Amino acid sequence: MRLVFFGDVVGRPGRRAVAVVLRQLRREVDVDFVVANVENAAGGKGVDPGSAEELQDAGVDVLTTGNHVWQNRDIVPYMQENARLLRPLNFAPGVPGTGWVVRAARDGTAVGVVNLIGRVFMGPADCPFRAVDGVLPAIHATTRVVFVDMHAEATSEKVGMGVFLDGKVSAVVGSHTHVQTADERVLSNGTAVLTDAGMCGPEDSILGVRADRVLDRFVRQMPVRFEVASGPVIVQGAVIEVDPATGRATSIRRLQERVAA
Repeated sequence: MRLVFFGDVVGRPGRRAVAVVLRQLRREVDVDFVVANVENAAGGKGVDPGSAEELQDAGVDVLTTGNHVWQNRDIVPYMQENARLLRPLNFAPGVPGTGWVVRAARDGTAVGVVNLIGRVFMGPADCPFRAVDGVLPAIHATTRVVFVDMHAEATSEKVGMGVFLDGKVSAVVGSHTHVQTADERVLSNGTAVLTDAGMCGPEDSILGVRADRVLDRFVRQMPVRFEVASGPVIVQGAVIEVDPATGRATSIRRLQERVAA
């Protein structure tokens, strides 16, 4: 089976470009299951019900998030009613939503998705390693096909999660930095890893944001309101082949497409 993960979706340009690329992918190959990180999908920071629905209508099966998930207040009741939108599993106990879900792929295979957040250079969170270890038995009772979005700043922490979960999950792909890395591989026990999937957002930008606004912040060190950039969009992510019987990945390749504005 073929899993597709889209890196951090930035604003309306990113949402629309994901829909275009996903339609194109499905014309070329079979796509069985789609995950996208959407924590910047609404106006470049956070996610709201409208942007979540738009991406689900485009064909995304599960939406993952990260440190900006609570940016829009109306996402809380939406998340409590829609298990397809995840928040990091290792957030404090009792917060709204859930950190993992199992859903059926287009070919009928059950797929588990886990959303984690790192602790290095990030806000307070519980241990992601212990957290994922705690839910894997419940997921494995249903399926061996498990995808993990490791939303983290430090490359070492993301690589470490891949090694920690080698043989326990199908893939560990990082998000958060908006910069796609070139270290995709399948580890010895069958887990595909990629340190960061990249972003789906305007290419002529700084991480999807208007470059002049970001440079103003860097140079003047004064508060500046960030704004999603315009122009052609780069869509980045990963395409992973998985044996549904064993949950072992057989290949992983980076996805990188450009979509006209």
